[in-house]
Amino acid sequence: MTVAVIDRLSPTMLRVEFTCDDFADFVSPAHDDHIKLFFPGPGGPETGKPLMRDFTPRRFDVAAGMITIDFAIHEEGPATDWATSARPGDTLEIGGPRGSTIVPDDFDWYLLIGDETALPAITRRVEELRDGVPVTSFVVVADPTDAQSVETRAAWTPHWLVRTRPDADASMLRTALDAHELPSGDGFVWIAAEGTVAKAIRGYIVEERGHPRQWVKASGYWSRGEVNAKVKIED
Repeated sequence: MTVAVIDRLSPTMLRVEFTCDDFADFVSPAHDDHIKLFFPGPGGPETGKPLMRDFTPRRFDVAAGMITIDFAIHEEGPATDWATSARPGDTLEIGGPRGSTIVPDDFDWYLLIGDETALPAITRRVEELRDGVPVTSFVVVADPTDAQSVETRAAWTPHWLVRTRPDADASMLRTALDAHELPSGDGFVWIAAEGTVAKAIRGYIVEERGHPRQWVKASGYWSRGEVNAKVKIED
């Protein structure tokens, strides 16, 4: 992939649009699909082993050979280092996605919960949902400017929670969700955040709010204190 356009969405979010020469077979049917990006490792691209990181395809156009990736900018790491220094013409290798878990588009309502790392999947889902379906999101962000607008046919109600301290996400989400009444009908709840946060909020939704566990999907997109760690959350 070759960098075509770079757009700084906020102090902590960078959008990069790539062109791809060999893109005809690319498929990404699920809003939270993950692709592998391969960044230069220690020693540089010539001698170092590349470092893999997972990212959500925010938007793609197979016919045009274009894919958009949003980078959540942290203090350090190969993805942040690469993204903040990227220039048009720079290249990256891509792999995947290897599989998709598709959430049906026929639920009565949707609830999307997460942090900055979940924003690409959340905003893509909001963008793709059907006309008029109620969808509510609760997202913890580092800065008020991280709030994003999305063109959507869905009836979207976003709630942006500005982080007060690094370990506050779970308590902030729980407090906000306590004040949110789950609608009647069949709804799907999607959660992605730091592993312990995602697990805690899933437990809250299922055990305290009584939502059917088969209609909840929770993922740990990262793990505090660990590098490139995803947390699998199971019953």
